[in-house]
Amino acid sequence: MHADALVRVAHVETLDDAPGPAHSASQVVAVRDGRIIAVCGEEVAVSLRGPATALHDFPGGVLLPGLTDAHAHPVWGSIEVGSGIDLSGAGSLEAVLATVADALQGRPDDAWVTGYDLDLNHFPGPPSGAVLGERFPGRAVSLMTRDAHALVVSPRVVELAGLTGRETFGDTSSVEVGADGRPTGYVVELQAMDLVFAHYPEVPVATAAGYVLRQLETLAGCGLTGLHAMDFTDPSEQVYRAIEADGELPLRIRCSPLVPADSGPDVWQAVAELQGTHGRRWRVEGVKFMLDGTADNGTAWFDRPDSHGENDTSLWHDVDAYRNAVRYFARRGITSATHAIGDQAVRVALDVIAAAGPVAQGPHRIEHVESLPDDLVGRFAELGVVASLQPVHGTRHTRADGNDNWSQRIGPERAAHGWRTRDLLRHGAVVALGSDWPIGPGDPRIALADCQLRRPVEAPGTPPVQPEQALTAREAYAGMTRATAEAAGRPGELGRVEPGYLADFTVFAANPLHLSPEAQAANTVLATSVGGALYRHTTTGGRS
Repeated sequence: MHADALVRVAHVETLDDAPGPAHSASQVVAVRDGRIIAVCGEEVAVSLRGPATALHDFPGGVLLPGLTDAHAHPVWGSIEVGSGIDLSGAGSLEAVLATVADALQGRPDDAWVTGYDLDLNHFPGPPSGAVLGERFPGRAVSLMTRDAHALVVSPRVVELAGLTGRETFGDTSSVEVGADGRPTGYVVELQAMDLVFAHYPEVPVATAAGYVLRQLETLAGCGLTGLHAMDFTDPSEQVYRAIEADGELPLRIRCSPLVPADSGPDVWQAVAELQGTHGRRWRVEGVKFMLDGTADNGTAWFDRPDSHGENDTSLWHDVDAYRNAVRYFARRGITSATHAIGDQAVRVALDVIAAAGPVAQGPHRIEHVESLPDDLVGRFAELGVVASLQPVHGTRHTRADGNDNWSQRIGPERAAHGWRTRDLLRHGAVVALGSDWPIGPGDPRIALADCQLRRPVEAPGTPPVQPEQALTAREAYAGMTRATAEAAGRPGELGRVEPGYLADFTVFAANPLHLSPEAQAANTVLATSVGGALYRHTTTGGRS
């Protein structure tokens, strides 16, 4: 049986826990019908070569299982990035205002400016859009915070959206008001944010598809062959279908639609009916819950209040409804992923998952797990629950000295329990690593380097955050290969370079396991393969 393609590299890195001896000769991965049929040396590869077999040579290259981001938001993230202004480099409130001023330059008076990655630490007190009104009177400006769970909007946006501060929501969303009872321009959590999003300028599907494809191509060029999209809101399906009508998605996407807080069986049924909706490289599998919000804006759920008297409430007013919803989907064989940042949210999620029981589709997951007390560390492995973490939030949104909003709000004891990757692995848990892009950097090489350093890879003078939780290179790369395959319920198809597995792999210029974390972040991606379709890249270490 001849192969459709032979990929020749210097070494195939299997990420085995007990690595074998290094291979001195080149190795070949043979692919047929989208799957790996052999991992062999030259002498065997000769017998697999036919007249139509494609040959792909990467002298010196190292082939690994394809990298998969366990938690990302490719559609709304790409639209935000494509149509908004990037505030990640704005190191002060004045710099934020200067960036907004540049964006407004030359635009009509009724044009909106939207932005993302706003750092709440820039505000001297409670976040407020008053400064936007003072600097840009009459202009519509809406800036999404770094955690993507709140907006800071100008008075003009308050007016256009008809916000009063008296709105009520099915979750703990709020339109914050000042001492005068009027909205401050700080809009917290998704249901309140939707009131503003409804007035954003419409982005045509074709334009949105262009934004998404461009970002996915960038991520593929950084080594990703797949990602888990933790949403499936409009216009996700239209965008994916538009891209596939004209070409191909450059990576696999597993979509888990959100089950809204305090929703009921009619909504659950509609979400359940989405299961199995798919295209060639995207598919709806599993559902997502948000049991709490974020610690930075006071909506996470801890067992006791934070320094502001907040962060002690579930996003679901009716926690029993969450319990019933998880059971509803589990009885239909549908797995769940629960956003749980605070310790009490994690505790309740674990209890609910234990009661619901396992499902055939794959393991249940808990997303983020930002602060984890000692008594819960072992329960992930005991229950077979995947810990889906984004340590880049810890390395980039918090500081070792605790002088950041997250740490100051929840206090030093709980801050010291942040992103416990090492402890979870030591207790036998499956730890799947992701970025939460666009909230974290989408380049997987950066995220994996940060996991090892516990600080931003590009900032060598920065003290590490909880350095005792650092991973080895092998553990980090396993967290975006084998662990993400486990998290998707596909451990027999993805995450390994072995015969019978899907031909999803990444080819690097050098073996990342032999590089320093700093060098890993600049390790050139030579190619990625998705189901045997090989894409050559020219990435030289640029950061997305």
